[in-house]
Amino acid sequence: MRGKFVMIVGPTGSGKGTLLAHLREVMPWVVFPISCTTRPPRPGEQEGVTYHFLTDDVFQQKAMNGEFLEWVYTDGKRYGTLKSEILPALEAGQTVIREVDIKGVEKIRKLLPPENVRTIFIDAGEWDNLSARILARAPLDEVEMESRHRRYTEEQSFKEQADAVVANPEGQVEEAKKEFVRVIQQFSKE
Repeated sequence: MRGKFVMIVGPTGSGKGTLLAHLREVMPWVVFPISCTTRPPRPGEQEGVTYHFLTDDVFQQKAMNGEFLEWVYTDGKRYGTLKSEILPALEAGQTVIREVDIKGVEKIRKLLPPENVRTIFIDAGEWDNLSARILARAPLDEVEMESRHRRYTEEQSFKEQADAVVANPEGQVEEAKKEFVRVIQQFSKE
């Protein structure tokens, strides 16, 4: 394997999607695999573009067949990364970028050679600011916000384990985009 698998980690609302969309524009040669999920599509999400939206039965069958590089069960939904979306690109020496849950990072780090794996943590700052960003995207009930706060705390503890941290506080997305691209370019050259 000659390529790099760069995993993007960060709390909900930290701007991962915005940074990844920017990266698609400025580095179109980078591979952006599409993960699978059992959750329903959100407004604007498209099958085969954002995710492969699978039924629970289909997801479980793929898991039993060993088709996933990693998969997790979070908040009643399954998320997984197909081997077929990643391994051929890494073997061809390409840079592969994917948003991954911290549990997925741990699994992937055990499966792939360490020289081929990098992580970037997107840090949007304190929970108070981040929760306002989350609620601005879509109304969520108290139970969902509590769940996201727990995940935020878990994910923040991962920050020190990341190979790079990109700060993306409110109002500084342009600076975050530049830093994100710089880090991806650096990892691609290693």
